[in-house]
Amino acid sequence: MAGFESMDDPRLIPTARDSTRPEDEMEEDDPRREEEEGPPALREWDGVRTSGPVVALLIGMAGSGKSTLFHRLYYDAVEDDAKPRKRVYFVNLDPATLETPIEAHVDIRDTVDYKGVMREYSLGPNGAIVTSLNLFATQFHEVMELLEKRAKEYDYVVVDTPGQIEAFTWSASGQLVAETLASTFATTIVYVVDAPRSRAPATFMSNMVYACSILHKYQLPLIAAFNKADVTPPDAQFAWMDDFEAFHEALDDAENRGESYVTSLHRSMSLVLDEFYRVLDRVAVSAADGRGIDDLWTKLDNAREHYDRTYGNEIRKRLKERRDQDHQNIQHNMQQLRLDQDAAGTTTTEGGGDYYDPGGRPTKAKAPTTTTTAAGSSSDHNKMRGTI
Repeated sequence: MAGFESMDDPRLIPTARDSTRPEDEMEEDDPRREEEEGPPALREWDGVRTSGPVVALLIGMAGSGKSTLFHRLYYDAVEDDAKPRKRVYFVNLDPATLETPIEAHVDIRDTVDYKGVMREYSLGPNGAIVTSLNLFATQFHEVMELLEKRAKEYDYVVVDTPGQIEAFTWSASGQLVAETLASTFATTIVYVVDAPRSRAPATFMSNMVYACSILHKYQLPLIAAFNKADVTPPDAQFAWMDDFEAFHEALDDAENRGESYVTSLHRSMSLVLDEFYRVLDRVAVSAADGRGIDDLWTKLDNAREHYDRTYGNEIRKRLKERRDQDHQNIQHNMQQLRLDQDAAGTTTTEGGGDYYDPGGRPTKAKAPTTTTTAAGSSSDHNKMRGTI
């Protein structure tokens, strides 16, 4: 399934911050009225809410603590006796990891031998990861069958992806896996950010640009989980996201210390990303001590409605358009078939005894034993059957 052209989220629309004109005085064609009401696609939300588990795709740079967060979510859901059990289904899609501290329900390593792929195809580490994902993607329909069969037994599906982020986000197999999950379940992306490494404005901006590119590519709800909050709380980063002027001050300080030489570029990008921050959920977590994990579960629950209003709504809309188009094609082919029959004086037997006379009217009379078929009529009939 191709990416959608629009997220259909009103927060993506720039707000007329400098407007002092009362709403009731706006003209009907005033664009600011559209900005406040939201795009037409969102106003036409069908109100359907998805059932089944919420799928969380853990994506992050190497060393951001993504797999450790994967383990923390397992511990919080299954092993922590101080909290009620959560019904979570765990999937590991990292073929290169040597050991996982948990036993995932589905593990790519049970299907694909990463080192064997390297030897057989003479590949390097990253090429072997992509090839392993490609091989596993050919069987991913079996994973979907398992998930659909057990959809009522679980509230969440947590998927760990390879540490080499580009191996999943920019590969055909990664897109296939994400879009296959999103076509059936409410799916969200958890982008894991290394909070201590993001203290520098330049590194923070790089992370946010990458998160924006992922949002643009998959157009799914995205949660930025600033990991390692036990080492460095991301309060400064959150302040930069709320106020671009605070980020500009941090850039000026870094420039004065000689730590940045592309300040003007970062300053311009911060203004562009100001709109992106409005649709970005964020949470401070620590995979080491578990802080913020409850907030992350809550964010995942809230992401379901965002999915229903955007991605899910668009899927249902396109499926309805496809069904309507197929119905129109069937009607057109039936009409063309009757016209061909009228021109040739043919009959078509249907319903095991009933037949249609040359005028296209059904009759209970016995169908003729012989008919005359015009050249080309049979091919049109076959075309119609193929369409059905």
